[in-house]
Amino acid sequence: MKKLGFGLMRMPLLDPTDASKVDVEQVKRMVDLFMEKGFTYFDTAIMYNGFASQRVAKAALVDRYPRDSFTLATKLHNGFFNSREDMEKIFSDQLEQTGAGYFDYYLLHGIEAGSYPKYEQFDCFNWLLEKKAQGLVKHAGFSFHDTPELLDEILTKYPQMEFVQIQLNYLDWESEWIQSRKVYEMAVKHGKPVIVMEPVKGGTLAKVPAEAEALLKAREPELSVPSWAIRFAASLEHVMVVLSGMSSVEQMADNLSYMDDFKPLAEDEVALTHQVAGIINRQIAVPCTGCSYCTAGCPMQIAIPQYFSLYNEDMRENLAHKGWTINFTNYENLTAKFGKASDCVACGQCEGVCPQHLPIIDRLKDVAAHFEG
Repeated sequence: MKKLGFGLMRMPLLDPTDASKVDVEQVKRMVDLFMEKGFTYFDTAIMYNGFASQRVAKAALVDRYPRDSFTLATKLHNGFFNSREDMEKIFSDQLEQTGAGYFDYYLLHGIEAGSYPKYEQFDCFNWLLEKKAQGLVKHAGFSFHDTPELLDEILTKYPQMEFVQIQLNYLDWESEWIQSRKVYEMAVKHGKPVIVMEPVKGGTLAKVPAEAEALLKAREPELSVPSWAIRFAASLEHVMVVLSGMSSVEQMADNLSYMDDFKPLAEDEVALTHQVAGIINRQIAVPCTGCSYCTAGCPMQIAIPQYFSLYNEDMRENLAHKGWTINFTNYENLTAKFGKASDCVACGQCEGVCPQHLPIIDRLKDVAAHFEG
């Protein structure tokens, strides 16, 4: 299998304020480019793109290509079931929405210390293995957002799990919170191939500070900035697939240009990515990846990832004390449809589901002070 996967999570939109309004025709062109180059791995989930992702997978992929020509992955998220009956209904709905007949890869979604007890309560690991025995799932695994110690515990208890999907990128490689390297090494210790999510950290590694970009361009003038992030992850021996949530035909074409005939990073190139990570870490304010897990249950409908992105841009450009920027207008436009940062009622649901374990409530106060103060 070629190492690039198409993450159906940040697809192109017809309406930038509505994640469910996917530009299906553009996705079809992206799928065609992907398949033409011999790439086959597609990743979706219930809540991706405003709950539209699985249906888009059917329209853009499943209805247009022979079933044995691609591999499709989807997931069971703990936020959508409270019984075994719920789990069965979700799985049945996923088969219907995708039209896939079976899933090549099926994951228990976003396991971390807070969600793991629920997956245990409903015996989800064995439920998934039953689906595999029935031929409805070809490969059973899970995505993971926690410590290497918890991963060790899970893989020791459930050695039948065939793969692990983890957040891995050169910015989080030595992060004390994400611990990409240590989690990767634990998966390798248990002999599990790794699927990488967030290799570009929600776009953070696609638009790096000018100082960092200059270093990358000096080394490889023809390669794009995000290519370094994708290639860093793909260069790891035990990485099976690197998922990229591509949002345009142009992004797809760029990724294919260097992943079609992929060459791992040399040692000096790996060292360069670590140097770039140091530069970025000195400038980033809120390390949000834009996954939007936090927004689904927000009672005030606050556009949390979008606000963090605007805030990060102003902080990164050192514009915090320079008065007005275009992001003030962008913020105002968003608040016409979504709640303001200052509308946060500190209910905490967002922090409970954040894979990055961010102090969202406090950071929203910073956003409010910057854009509303």
